[in-house]
Amino acid sequence: MDTVALQRSWDQVTKHGHAVPLYFYSHLFLAHPEVRSMFPLSMANQRDKLVSALGRVVSHVDQLETDEAFLQHLARDHRKYGVITEHYNAVGASLCATLAHFLGDEWDEDLAADWAMAYQVIARIMVEAADMSQETTPDFWDADVVKVERRMMDLTLVRLQPKRELKFLPGQSLSMEIPQRPRLWRYFSPANAPRQDWSIDLHVQQIDGGQVSTALTRSLKAGDTVKLGAPVGERLTRTENDPTDLLMVAGGTGLAPLRGVLEQIDREWQRLGAAPRVHLLHGVRMPWHLYDRKVLRELAKDRPWFEYTEVVSDDPSFPGTRGKVGSIASRQHLGGRTAMVCGGPQMVAHTLEQLTAAGMPTEQIKYEHFYYAAASEQNADAALNEQVS
Repeated sequence: MDTVALQRSWDQVTKHGHAVPLYFYSHLFLAHPEVRSMFPLSMANQRDKLVSALGRVVSHVDQLETDEAFLQHLARDHRKYGVITEHYNAVGASLCATLAHFLGDEWDEDLAADWAMAYQVIARIMVEAADMSQETTPDFWDADVVKVERRMMDLTLVRLQPKRELKFLPGQSLSMEIPQRPRLWRYFSPANAPRQDWSIDLHVQQIDGGQVSTALTRSLKAGDTVKLGAPVGERLTRTENDPTDLLMVAGGTGLAPLRGVLEQIDREWQRLGAAPRVHLLHGVRMPWHLYDRKVLRELAKDRPWFEYTEVVSDDPSFPGTRGKVGSIASRQHLGGRTAMVCGGPQMVAHTLEQLTAAGMPTEQIKYEHFYYAAASEQNADAALNEQVS
């Protein structure tokens, strides 16, 4: 298999921009009209995601050691759409048809064989992961909305009660479909560690023009029933009882998954009397966006292992720490710590730049990222929540 040829051909195809997913979906829906119902009525936000992820992963099949866990998560998560083995064959055929269309004379028998072989490697990993997960978990979880608290015009806190246990790790994310926007799934991170009563808290920031976040912050109400997909992501998780000190850097509702990890650590401290030292910096534009400050201040007062810093960037009258949260984070003690970074894509990129410039090794900086904009209505690949976090 010529992986260089795979990558080069995919790079050529991507130069055609939006015409690529348009051709791909046209071919897929014409050849297999039964799969159209799996997708939202409006494809504006869906259009590029599958094709971009697929092309990138298949053309880099030689990097499976870093991609395999992601593919397995993706396969388990896609069961919520009703995806079965036959659908992988349909997608593979449409992908090859798309490549042939845009590559023209460059699409020869050798290149076609390489793409088919690479796709089968990817499809096999995903089909096996999906099949194995069927033995222990449902395609999706129904959950009742038990509480909706609108903290601000554009920020809502939601409590969900799954009808059956949904196991996840603090720091992971769940995709959710709300009844107001059927077939439009978005990713959110639980702001808590798993509880005995199974309840889940979400922090949702409204995105300008966001179809799901707008409906959720304005229309979702107690008594509604939502659907939740399988948990994904591991980069913001930690091993239980890990003594490594943490520097947590959150932007906006990027606070949510870090709150889950904090809750995990607090339980360990209450049980064992020991915990790693944790410094959380929460960066927002204006002071009123510090929506969880009361709880975090109380935690910092009562827990000797926890330090909390509020960082405001756009209010010169704020009496506390001002500036970009990434810059402030880079001035902290970094030695022996692992950084967890979560927020919008620009915030994450800036924080990574600042921390590495300050001498923190990249392997000690953890942030979640996917190959496609799973969580964002703004095509941000470092995002997890619709905030984006």
